[in-house]
Amino acid sequence: MRMILALAAAGLSAGCMEREPLELTADQESELARELEGRVAGDPVACVEQRDIRGNRSVGEGVLLFDGPSGIVYVNRPAGGCPSLNYGRALSTRTISTRLCRGVLARV
Repeated sequence: MRMILALAAAGLSAGCMEREPLELTADQESELARELEGRVAGDPVACVEQRDIRGNRSVGEGVLLFDGPSGIVYVNRPAGGCPSLNYGRALSTRTISTRLCRGVLARV
């Protein structure tokens, strides 16, 4: 079974300003629906093991997707959005543990 798990609300604070979550455009909503098609939502989690993350990408500036083990996709909607990970950009985090958790600061 393919699953999606939501990182706890405002999970990674992806180096973005504190403000209301960004709304996605109709095209971005369609892209997100395609990315998650056929998946079943699991319970939100507060942390994920960094070693389990296989890659990441964004849908607009409002959603970050992280590929996990066994086809799991973690969905993160950082408060205030986050600059797109497209066009050769990468997400960089600094943490003292092996886990990415709610409140971890990230930079694009």
